[in-house]
Amino acid sequence: MVFFSKFYRPIITKVFNDPIHGSIELHPLLIKIIDTPQFQRLRFIKQLGGVYFVYPGASHNRFEHSIGVGYLAGKLAEALRSRQPELNITDRDVLCVQIAGLCHDLGHGPFSHLYDGMFLPKALKKKEKEMRKNGELGEEEKLEEWKHEKGSCDMLDHLLKENNLEPVMKKYGLKPEKDITFIKEMIAGPLQESEGQKWPYEGRKEKKSFLYEIVSNKKNGVDVDKFDYLARDSSYLGIMNNFDFRRFLQFARVCEVDGRKTICTRDKEEDHMYHLFYTRHRLHKRACQHRVSHIIQEMIAEAFLKADGHIKIEGSLGSAGSEGTIGSKGSRGLFTLSTAFKNMEAYTKLTDNVFEEILNSSDPNLQESRQILQNIISRKIYKFVGETTPKNPIPDWKTLKSSWKDGLVEPLPEGGRKLTRKHFKILVIERDYGMDNKDPIQHVHFYSKSDLNKAKAMPKEKGSRIRTTCFSEQLIRVFCKEIDDKSVEAAKKHFKQWLERNPYLDGSEGN
Repeated sequence: MVFFSKFYRPIITKVFNDPIHGSIELHPLLIKIIDTPQFQRLRFIKQLGGVYFVYPGASHNRFEHSIGVGYLAGKLAEALRSRQPELNITDRDVLCVQIAGLCHDLGHGPFSHLYDGMFLPKALKKKEKEMRKNGELGEEEKLEEWKHEKGSCDMLDHLLKENNLEPVMKKYGLKPEKDITFIKEMIAGPLQESEGQKWPYEGRKEKKSFLYEIVSNKKNGVDVDKFDYLARDSSYLGIMNNFDFRRFLQFARVCEVDGRKTICTRDKEEDHMYHLFYTRHRLHKRACQHRVSHIIQEMIAEAFLKADGHIKIEGSLGSAGSEGTIGSKGSRGLFTLSTAFKNMEAYTKLTDNVFEEILNSSDPNLQESRQILQNIISRKIYKFVGETTPKNPIPDWKTLKSSWKDGLVEPLPEGGRKLTRKHFKILVIERDYGMDNKDPIQHVHFYSKSDLNKAKAMPKEKGSRIRTTCFSEQLIRVFCKEIDDKSVEAAKKHFKQWLERNPYLDGSEGN
């Protein structure tokens, strides 16, 4: 299809057939970004990580999700522009929003959130322990945590530089110096400390604050990233999705809220918005936090941790924070699983394929890692022993896990098979509706038919009275690493007695 720019130059879009959104058209600049090694890498990163080992349909990847988010970002921006011309949304704005949606997940590592949410925290903790032992880190000091949003910004910089795309951006009317900053801010939030500043962003002025809510909404989580993954994940998992993002696009409107322009929806859409957050909660509960998929992901993270240091990924030297060593090709660096994110050339090569690299390796240093992954493939998975819900949330549960293990392994009065700390795996699950223990609906603003320009939060007394009033919960799950019947039976007895000695817990045994 051909469109014309304001200079009457033809802009030929490309049409994709997406299973969720149907036939979608993308701007040629987006195609240039998609056709790079850095973006194509997302083809090899599972959207739902280890959930695929439980749900056979969960085979989709970050690649198609990212294209979907880029498409929806443009649809929402165009809907607002056509409905409210006074907002002065420009072609530049729309294109930047689309790029932010397209590139928001460039920073994901192997198996998506498994890498930055399970593996890296363990690797950093191990590194901290080693550094304290060597006197390189104080007792209270901690290494800086890393999130995939930071990786997305670093990878975007690398992608644009390696593929010389800044001139292409200029060709289509963008101003790289300012617009790249804007794109990265939409992905990760303010790029610099903004304490005391009224407006923390540099890419666009405060009068266009609503643009920062399209891709990653820091206020209430209502954004096109969620629209796409709720529809896409539900479809591939075979789980019902009651939220219709197309309906949201029809009612989305920018209103003044607390002196700042915010994306709002109609007051009659309150129930529909509740479905958005409820569907997210259900997806996490039934898939991401499913007890089998969760323990499999923990096992993969454990295998990666044991393999860390023995997997070498070639990258470039000289980047900030790189920890590579000089290789045989001159100024090259070798990075590990836990340091590759510091070097985008190395990180480009790090995908889910590392699972098969370990699985098929004959390196004796990878024997333990290989055995864990072989156990996953042959379904020799840690056995579920039981779970318990604390009567009141435990904010400091991380400091209690060690004492919980001690409690689990205390000898049984009636004797029986003795288990040690190494036989148990304790996982703490925290479920919510996206805003800890808060009601997310209270952070969405609604306008009425009689006044399209004023919006406010829905008063609690006017909301539905048949919905939940509890928006978060904790779940403590116990698994046994020994999977033979005698060990599992002994573990269940240990678990039962542990519950009896801890009255603040209320548990149930596993099957």
